[in-house]
Amino acid sequence: MTTSATNATTARIVVGVDGSESSYEALRWAARLAPTLGATIQAVSAWQYPYTDGTLPVPTMDWEQLSVDTIDQSIRDVFGDAPPAGLVTTVERGHPSRVLIEAAHGATLLIVGSRGHGGFAGLLLGSVSQHVAEHAGCPVLVVHRHLARDDCPGH
Repeated sequence: MTTSATNATTARIVVGVDGSESSYEALRWAARLAPTLGATIQAVSAWQYPYTDGTLPVPTMDWEQLSVDTIDQSIRDVFGDAPPAGLVTTVERGHPSRVLIEAAHGATLLIVGSRGHGGFAGLLLGSVSQHVAEHAGCPVLVVHRHLARDDCPGH
């Protein structure tokens, strides 16, 4: 039987970040697991123009910059002035499910929150977390925001 160690230069944890508390928990889990896996963390945020049927005006905004600001603020909120070494951010245009699945290609692990900002609060999983759990090419960890920090390993 052959075993191989995880290469620290190639091990990577991808984390979906949308500014929700659930995505904050995903970042916290990534920071806990990265040293064990010898992995870097790639925080990923997706943006797209809002759908409109033409009856409602869409505010003129820089949607990409809003996404950049959201991921930067999320990292500051979770880690303060001490983000994990090697943490990188990626902001891509597209549906979050597609962007995360593409970003996770070749990753060691993909971590997402169970619920983001959209959808129906009563559902166990959001559409993005459910889609990536079914279609990602790597293991997926879905973090539930109601999980108490005291229940998490390493706390």
